Amino acid sequence: MMLRSALTRGRPRKDLERHEAEHVHGGHARHTRPGGIPPGSGAVESSDDRWFFAYTIRIENDGAATVRLLSRHWIITDGNGRVEEVRGPGVVGQQPVLGPGASFEYTSACPLPTPFGVMEGSYQMSTESGERFDVRIAPFSLSEPYAIN
Repeated sequence: MMLRSALTRGRPRKDLERHEAEHVHGGHARHTRPGGIPPGSGAVESSDDRWFFAYTIRIENDGAATVRLLSRHWIITDGNGRVEEVRGPGVVGQQPVLGPGASFEYTSACPLPTPFGVMEGSYQMSTESGERFDVRIAPFSLSEPYAIN
């Protein structure tokens, strides 16, 4: 089974340049669009001076087998170099099943104590026959608009 992964990094403003990176390893593509929500913006209330970064990921099954997303593992590094790992079942309360050609898109958020950071990780997937494999999620930046040139 092959995995194709595409990462798109973008900032919340439409007029800022987007960067894309792609690496190939199988039959699933992930497109990631992060965006920042600074504290006090009204979009998300924060009482502890944290920044919330929304991101949207679309997972596409470009392979021939039906697969299920079982769990996620995130490695999150804030602007001070502090690393936090997050593990859990599925994504946004779901364990989507993707037949050949199917896709699943979700939006989530990551709180940080700094106006920038980096996320990367993996999904654990399973085929209908029970074969498990990990899908790597390439690092992507989380940044408040204008925080990083």
